[in-house]
Amino acid sequence: MELSDLYSQKILDLAGNAQQPPRLADPDGSARKVSRVCGSVVEVDVVIADGVIKGYGHAVSACALGQTSAAVVAREIVGTPVGAFRDLRVQMHAMLKENGAPPAGKWSDLGFLEPVRDYPARHLSTLLVFDAVVAAIEKAESAESLAAVR
Repeated sequence: MELSDLYSQKILDLAGNAQQPPRLADPDGSARKVSRVCGSVVEVDVVIADGVIKGYGHAVSACALGQTSAAVVAREIVGTPVGAFRDLRVQMHAMLKENGAPPAGKWSDLGFLEPVRDYPARHLSTLLVFDAVVAAIEKAESAESLAAVR
């Protein structure tokens, strides 16, 4: 498969028609992840209540693969339990690095990224948004723990 074959019409459509939720003014957690390989940057904000992601915003400067991941996340993340998102991140890493199955249900469009597994140099940009969201969740949980101690 040629590298250009990765960029299927569905991936280009998802990336090109992506929602761009604005950064949040008062997030519970934020994170920034950068791919040193390609220069992609993803910055995310989350609001969490009762273990569920209630708000999400991002700024994405990435290739079509990173944009596609971010587009699906932006479309589906609100209302997702924190644990389920962590599981999704593990599943995406497994799909690309261990020939794991693609996500199902509301996350099934991420399956269009399955061919990326044959291009290890593209894994990081594809996974950037998942790593950023989990880092933002961890910051939110850490801040919540500190607030509970006070």
